[in-house]
Amino acid sequence: MAANLNLIKLSVGTDHVEGLARWQASPRAQGPDGLPRHVTRMWPKRAAELLDGGSIYWVIKGVVLARQLILRLDEVDRGDGIRRCGIVLDPTLVRVEATPKRAFQGWRYLPDADAPRDLSKGRQNEESLPPALQSALAEIGVR
Repeated sequence: MAANLNLIKLSVGTDHVEGLARWQASPRAQGPDGLPRHVTRMWPKRAAELLDGGSIYWVIKGVVLARQLILRLDEVDRGDGIRRCGIVLDPTLVRVEATPKRAFQGWRYLPDADAPRDLSKGRQNEESLPPALQSALAEIGVR
């Protein structure tokens, strides 16, 4: 079985996983079906691989903290003639091992072999640590 292909993306303006969840629950972040989506101008060339079990991994304050399963890619028309991609996501945010990640623009492909592991089921509902502490712990390898 082939490994999944994922995306990695900065969650700009978010301080913690709970903030990302609140944003995605707002009408502005949802598609017409009520599912959260991230709209981008770039359409993934490797869409078939992403849609075969891939996730989007969220970088919050310099640390990868969560992922969401990618359900589909929708074309988004905002009436300006620019074809955009709506990355439609499962609403469940799965927390992952805190992993430092330097800033970058847009999104990047992330092979499964390089992706942070999910936290155990017992740790999924833990309250987030302050971003600076999460970053410091991740830097020294404490997950």
